[in-house]
Amino acid sequence: MAAPVTISPLVGPSLRGSRRPRVAIVGHAGAGKHSIFRAASSTATRHERLAGIGPAYEECLVEVGVDQISLVELPSIDGFHQLDETASVALKYLLWGDRWPAIARHETHQPEHSFAAPDVLLVVLDATSLTRDLELAQELMLLGKPMVYALNRMDEARARRKFLNVRSLSTKLGAPVVPTVAHMGIGLADLFSAVVRTARNAGAARAQLATCLPSPHIQAQLPGIAAIARDADVAAAFTVPEILLTLQLAENDGYFAQELLEHFPARHAELLAARAAADAALPRPLADEIHADRHHRAAVCHEEASRPGQEGEQPRWQRWADDLFLHPRWGFVGTLAVFALVLFFVFEVSAVLDGLTVARLIDWAAPWQPTEVAGVVGRAILDGFIGLAGIVIPYMIPLVLLLVFLEETGIMHRVAFVVDRGFHRLGLHGGVALPFLMGLGCNVPALAATAAVTHGRDRTVAALLITFLPCSARSAIILAVGGKYLGGLGVFGLFMLVPVVVSLVGKLLKRRYPETTPGMIQDIPPYAVPTVRAVLANTWERSRDIVTIVLPLLVAGSIVLALLAHFGADAWINVLLTPVTAWWLGLPVALGVPILFGVLRKELSLLMIFAALGTQDLASVMDTVQITTFLVFLTFYVPCVSTFAMMLKLLGRREAFYSVMLSIGVALAIAAAVRWPLELAARLGM
Repeated sequence: MAAPVTISPLVGPSLRGSRRPRVAIVGHAGAGKHSIFRAASSTATRHERLAGIGPAYEECLVEVGVDQISLVELPSIDGFHQLDETASVALKYLLWGDRWPAIARHETHQPEHSFAAPDVLLVVLDATSLTRDLELAQELMLLGKPMVYALNRMDEARARRKFLNVRSLSTKLGAPVVPTVAHMGIGLADLFSAVVRTARNAGAARAQLATCLPSPHIQAQLPGIAAIARDADVAAAFTVPEILLTLQLAENDGYFAQELLEHFPARHAELLAARAAADAALPRPLADEIHADRHHRAAVCHEEASRPGQEGEQPRWQRWADDLFLHPRWGFVGTLAVFALVLFFVFEVSAVLDGLTVARLIDWAAPWQPTEVAGVVGRAILDGFIGLAGIVIPYMIPLVLLLVFLEETGIMHRVAFVVDRGFHRLGLHGGVALPFLMGLGCNVPALAATAAVTHGRDRTVAALLITFLPCSARSAIILAVGGKYLGGLGVFGLFMLVPVVVSLVGKLLKRRYPETTPGMIQDIPPYAVPTVRAVLANTWERSRDIVTIVLPLLVAGSIVLALLAHFGADAWINVLLTPVTAWWLGLPVALGVPILFGVLRKELSLLMIFAALGTQDLASVMDTVQITTFLVFLTFYVPCVSTFAMMLKLLGRREAFYSVMLSIGVALAIAAAVRWPLELAARLGM
């Protein structure tokens, strides 16, 4: 029975292409806006300076479900009460983008790059310093743009016994407020969903206006200044919301008043007169009164949204778990614990299951050594089924069960968030952490899992890189041969070579597939206790293609290789592969057949090496350099025919054959790069 499919109806045309909204992240320094941008950003971001001066902004494309947004992180803003150069430029970009009005065209620093004004403002509020940030929020409301608030650093606020009624705060601000812990990724999926909903709602900014107007006693002193802002010529020259221009002219002697003096000197004289009248009617100068009033209203809003007690507080064990898996520093401890658990399954649980099942099947079939063609084909078919059992029973089922369990509990989502920035260096997102972990057991289920979490360019790059991860079979050979002849340090060096090669190949693939991958929001779901039914259903969903896709090619490959051996093609194969084995790798010519037959199942390589060389003591026929070179080559050489079968299904014929050529090329290059320095060192007696 097929797994149920959840269908989410579209609420309107998808926000992509020309409909894609532009979202600007704004806030004070230290509020967490960079953490939010970094968690959502793509593998490539654009860095530019606002009008060529001040700190740079960052911009990237982000996917939110079926929609997309252009996400911009603007430099930190303290407010518009006193406009310094950075705040002035930031305000211009929030208002006008790169299309500055007449009053700004005379300035020395002009926009240097295309920068459309944002459609939605994502305002980051620091839950530990909320009054300060609510003052900035009131000023940003004057821009008349739809807004969404990220109430960030909620974990620190709770630790300080500060609890906030998010629903009440949202009502008072007239816009969505989403609690977040940005550096842990908590709440970000809900935050960007709210951003997309707000972008669809054309009237989202109207509810905010009532909350940003000054108190009545100040409004009573503003009609004269408002008349100046409402003047047709002034309004056309400034092209800003009337209420914003009114308050800026009333409060500041900086940018707006200066431009009014330069372009409309008569109106500036009226402004000074209106200010003087207001100063005389108020207990403090008008500018100070506006600022004090804004601070008072922010403090009252904060106080009314605060509540004592621990209602809705996250359970203590969940906070401890998040500290283990999501903390910026300690999160890697939890990630390493998950890696260690996977490796335990690969080298302990899977090894035991392999010995109890597949190893016994191999021993049971060993006496059957047919000499006629029909018998050879029959034995090859049996070997194909044994090879499939060797993938499914010891490695696929236990590993997939384990990783599905971790995914259902919510732990794998946290691991993906922690390693996301590392995968960005490869042009990928942290969502591929699960397939990469599975690849340490077997590349076949890892490729199957890649299809579930990636698409397009990400799927291709992730699949190609997974083939360079040493599966359990290759790891077993490294441990068996390397441990005996190279020692622990040599084995460690071989395994440490893997991340270096994966990183280098990732850089190469970024050139072959240069398109920018949109940013993705890593969802951090709540912890859950998975049901047996859900775990088994997801395990079957990720494993069922193995029989239909891998088995036919595995059997076919087994038959071809068996017939080659039956008709005595071994010698010819060794001769044909001499340029590779003897000349390039410096290995005995007899190793050509084991290398070729190793694509069926890597364990066969080790058995066939002993048979081809006529001894199980490799040190008697190969020196240390040759053993090292062979192990390096085997580590990065084509994993197996089963992996090729999955690549065919996942990527198509062209990319599957490219993966084979890439694997062979990298294996030859890295093996030679290791061999030649070792040979030189041996000759120099080092």
